Order: sequence, then structure tokens, then C-alpha cells
Amino acid sequence: MPKLFSAIKVILSRMLVATLLLTPILASAAAPLIEHQLEVSIDPVAGRLQVQDQMGLPDGESEWTFLLHSGLNPQVTAGEAELTALGHQEHLTAYRLRRQGSGPVTLSYSGRIRHDLESIDEGMGRVRQWSRGSIGPDGIFLDGSSGWYPRIPDSLQRFRLQVQLPPGWTAVSQGAGPGDTRTGRSIWSETQPQDDIYLIAAPFQLYREPGASFEAQVYLRRPDPELARRYLDATRQYVALYSELIGPYPFAKFALVENFWETGYGMPSFTLLGPQVIRLPFIVQTSYPHEILHNWWGNGVYVDYESGNWSEGLTNYLADYWLKERAGQGIEHRRDMLKSYADHVREDRDFPLVDFRARHGSASQAIGYGKGAMFFHMLRRNLGDESFRQGLRRFYAENRFRHVSYTDLRRAFESVSGQDLSRFFQIWTAQAGAPQLALAEVRVVQDGDEWRVTGRIEQTQSENPFPLRVPVVIHQEQGEPQRLIIASDSRRTPFEVRLTSEPVRLAVDPAFDVFRELLPGETPVALSNLFGSDRGLILLPADAPEPLQTAYRQLADAWRQGRPDWRIALDRDVSLLPDDRPVWLLGWENRHLDDFAAQSSGFRLDAAKRRLDLQGAALEGATISPVLTRWRGSQPVAWLAASEMGAVPALARKLPHYGKYSFLTFTGPEATNQTKGQWPSGDSVLVHCFGARRELEPVRNLPALGVP
Repeated sequence: MPKLFSAIKVILSRMLVATLLLTPILASAAAPLIEHQLEVSIDPVAGRLQVQDQMGLPDGESEWTFLLHSGLNPQVTAGEAELTALGHQEHLTAYRLRRQGSGPVTLSYSGRIRHDLESIDEGMGRVRQWSRGSIGPDGIFLDGSSGWYPRIPDSLQRFRLQVQLPPGWTAVSQGAGPGDTRTGRSIWSETQPQDDIYLIAAPFQLYREPGASFEAQVYLRRPDPELARRYLDATRQYVALYSELIGPYPFAKFALVENFWETGYGMPSFTLLGPQVIRLPFIVQTSYPHEILHNWWGNGVYVDYESGNWSEGLTNYLADYWLKERAGQGIEHRRDMLKSYADHVREDRDFPLVDFRARHGSASQAIGYGKGAMFFHMLRRNLGDESFRQGLRRFYAENRFRHVSYTDLRRAFESVSGQDLSRFFQIWTAQAGAPQLALAEVRVVQDGDEWRVTGRIEQTQSENPFPLRVPVVIHQEQGEPQRLIIASDSRRTPFEVRLTSEPVRLAVDPAFDVFRELLPGETPVALSNLFGSDRGLILLPADAPEPLQTAYRQLADAWRQGRPDWRIALDRDVSLLPDDRPVWLLGWENRHLDDFAAQSSGFRLDAAKRRLDLQGAALEGATISPVLTRWRGSQPVAWLAASEMGAVPALARKLPHYGKYSFLTFTGPEATNQTKGQWPSGDSVLVHCFGARRELEPVRNLPALGVP
């Protein structure tokens, strides 16, 4: 299932605009604000729309360039203005509007907008779809990059939108609406400056419920009161939560809108999710809060994309991560973000946060979402919870409906904390890479009734040193563990601590509070170790029945897309498993299965009986599709076996989204997940044991960021 993509249409629109600078335009200090009074009539079957747009243009300028979908043939029908076509780029046409007088200018135009869905291949079987815009009998999707309204580059919009549709259809846009839709007319308005205008429509069933300061809405393509109730309740819950943490919710409503293909878009005051996505039971508690929070970050405070997309990292931190932290799983989630960076980001794919615009694959997601979230986690740890909360509120209050950058973020947090954060922001946002830590020269000396522990923390990465506050935890023979923070902004940083009891074990950053390169032993092997590799080998079972072998080959071909250094071969053509690359073994019939299972811990295999013992449970291969990973030396190896041929396509599609897991089981042709988990991880070179190794209290999650 596709992951949720926030503000992707805005970004696509900006990319199109960048290619359409057909005449020189002087940049103004502030984005121009355009007032639109739109009257729209749409025929979904014919794919046509008819529009009259009364545009209120700012004073002081007489000439404007705007973009419109090709073939709409706009005409000036009111106001003193002259219109000239400048040229075409893909599906858009650029026009020059020269105004002779003052006052609004009305444009009228009509035509057809219908584009097929396009696929973006993200590798290893991960494909998502998007549309340039479509009007059809299955639904309507239009945004600025569709060219359905006159889009002036880098402008902001205020609008009133009236849409006439066939009876039973309802239009959705941002702001307040839809009014009385019984006649097929929907009316929307938004007085706050917007960086786009969206028009979504279908024969929706509307569910709505007033809240304290906004209305919760759900638009479904077929009646489902129970599903609507879940989303209405969740909407009120999360809007209240983030309003208290950050500041007042900025819109008149928030709506869940069901799309006619699988999407996860976050628009101002609504989210557009696919029909399968919204019915997944976990989405309400996981991805849905992310989309609601984007109404503060990205849709309430706009991103200056030229200086980097800070919104995804901050939204990921305060939604996806924060919910895990509140559930006591912060350590695990931080480790998963570090592992995603380690597995998917190579030197040729790395870039600093200021160069992140949008997710376009696993590497960019690990940087923009994962490293971005860890940046805010380290900022919070540096400032403390209260200053971090106040910084969020100050940033939001001062920048609503403005395009802002990391510089504006820095100023907000400096103003509430009194700290100079320029070096922290400069290095962490403008420098690529991650610190690699080492622990050196650990010594202990008894000095009377005390024990003096000394050592050195080193930054060994090729990049310049990062400004770090490194947690160190020392367990003692008696008493509570001692916790200290080592400020490190150079290659070598010595430390010293005095204890009242003999030290037992010293661990550097055991709770993964620092964004850094993970070291061997810190995380278990998982599917991401294979999916993130540029090269590898997939071995098909030569003895499998031909239809099943064909299905496995199709899975291998899908996962190999965009990865030319992954090779596919039959198991009989490889005598020994290679030790220089990851390996996928497919099928119960695979000749290397015994080698894979030899001396394994956590599971046992009996290939002849098609039996798997996993964590004490006996599982039959005829009823479950197992997926297991393990280390073979320093290389990850994984095995997948489908219980039936029909499950293979579902496994091919789903498994790339289970990257953090070491083992999974699925059932049925739809590959319904039954179990998932990670093998235990061990210690790394960042742990030093002073005496005999012993079982110690595990590192515990700290209290979550509270809501005042």
C-alpha cells in the first residue's frame, strides 16, 4: 500500500512552474495575493468544465503571467485587459495578462481536462500513481498543476468557489463548505491566503459533525456510517491535541475524502486518501494524524521549498514519531529511523536537509522524513521540552500562511530559549552525512571510596564534526545508573565521571537520541537490509512447479526494477551462496534452504515436511507464507515461501513496506499479515563492559513530550 505523501501536488506544480518562465519576471518581496471569484460548471461524463473567474489583482503591477490548461481558450469578458498566449509546456499554456486600468478582470474559458494516471517506480516493487488532473465519471481531481484556474507563479490565493455538478455529486475544496448540495451546487470559500486551489468531486456520501471551532467531515464513495464515525472521532481528537500543543486549528473544517485511486495527499483542511488506505484498521491511529498535522506544518505555515522542506521532518516527528513515544516506543522508533538511513542512503544518494523537496524513493524519505525528525528530536533534547513547545507555538503564531525556511524556525527557537542556534542549524541542515561515533580509551581507577571512569568519544566520519550532545549511561554495582551528556563538536572529546560504586557497563547513546551511523550489533537484520542494497542475488527454486516458479520470477523481476546490479538465477546454477552481497531465497523447494537454516536461532525449518518452528510456534507451510531473515557473515539473507501461487503477487507488492521486520508470516492469496517481529539485537563497540558480563536493566523510554 502506498505510503502517505503530503503536499506532493504543490511540489509538482512548482516544478512545472519552474519550466515555464517564458518571459522575464521580476520577483517581488512578498508573494502576490490573488482574489478569485470562480463559477464552475462540470460535465464529468464528457470530461469538460466551464469557468468564469473574476480575478482581483494587486495594485502596482500592470502585467501578469499565468498558466492554464492547454485548449481552454480563455477570453477577457470583463475588465480592461489584454490577453496574449506565450507558449506551451507539456499540458499547460502560459499567458500574459496586461491590465490597462484598475479593478478586477474576468476570464471565461471552457474545455476538456482528462489525463490518465501515471506511475512512479520507486524500486523494489514500490510503485505509486499520480495524475496531472482528471474530470471523469469516476471522479474529479484538479489542482494548480492541472491548470484548471489561472495560476500566477509564486502567488497566493483567496477564493470563493461555486461548482455546478450533476445531481448527487458534491465538490470538495479547502475552507468552508459545501453548503446545500441537494441541487448539485457546492459552494466553498477560504479567506486565508492559499498557495493552491483544489477541486475534488464525486457522488459522495457526506458525514459531518461540528466541533468546538471547526467542523469534522467525511466524504465516502459509498455509505459506511461506522467507518465515518471512526474518522469523525479521530478528527476531533487529533485536532484538539495539536491545537493545544501548537496553536489554534487554522481552518473551518477538516475532512477525510475518499479518492478514486490509491493516494495519500494532504491538502489544506482535508486529506485525499485511497479507498483501500482508509479501510486499513491502523490508518486512523498512524497515518491519519500525520495528515491532520500538515494543516499546521505545510498547509498552515507554508514551505519555502528553495531553502528546503522542513515540514515533513517536523510533521513526522510530532505525528508518526510522537505517537510512538506516547506509547512508550520512542527508542525503537528512533532506531528504526537510523536503520532506514543506514540501509537506504549511500554516498551517491545523500544530500543535506536544505536540498530535500519531496519524497521520491526510500533514500529521500530516510533523509527528509527520518533525518528531519531526528533533527527536531536533537533540538528538543538540547532545549528541553518546555522551550521546544514554546518554540513551536512561536513559530506557528508568527508565520501562519507565509512561506518560511529553516532560518525562520531557528529564529523562533532562539527567541524562546535565549540560545544561539546558528551553528546547530547550519551544520545539521546544510551538511550531508551522519556522525559515526567511536568509544576509546575507557579506563577505571579506584580513588578511595570513589571510582573514576575516563574515556573518549570520537567522531570518525569523513564529514566535518557535527555539534552533538551525546548521552552516556554507566551502570554501577550498586545504585541507579549514572547518566551524563557529553558535548562533542570536535573529532575527539574526552570525558570523566566519578562514581560511588564500581562500574559494570558503559553505553554511548543507548537510546538512539543522536542522529548517527549505526554500528554492527546495534540493530537486527531486517528486510530493509536487502531492499536498501544496490546489488544482490535472487535465487529461484528450479524444482518448484512451473506456474509457481513463474510467479516467483515475476516477483523477482518486479523487485529488480531500477536495480540493474541485482541478479536473478536458478538455485541449481549456484553451488555456494555468495558472501559479498545480499541474497533472497524463494520457495520451499530452494536447494539452499538447509544452508540458510543451519545454526539459526529463533526458528527451525523442515523443508521436507514444509514445517516452520518460529518462536516456539509450529507453523505449516501449506497454510502460511513465511518470510525470514538472518545474517550470513556480514551479509543479509532472506527466504520467502508462498503457501499458494496466488499469494506471490500480493507478497511482491506488500513486502517492501515491511522493511523494518526480521520475520513475518502471511495467510491466504491476499497475503494477510499474521505475525511480524524483529530478532533481538546485541551490543556494539559503543558499549564497554568493565567486568564479567551480566544481565542489566534495559534502557527505558523517557516520558513523552507532554501537552501543557
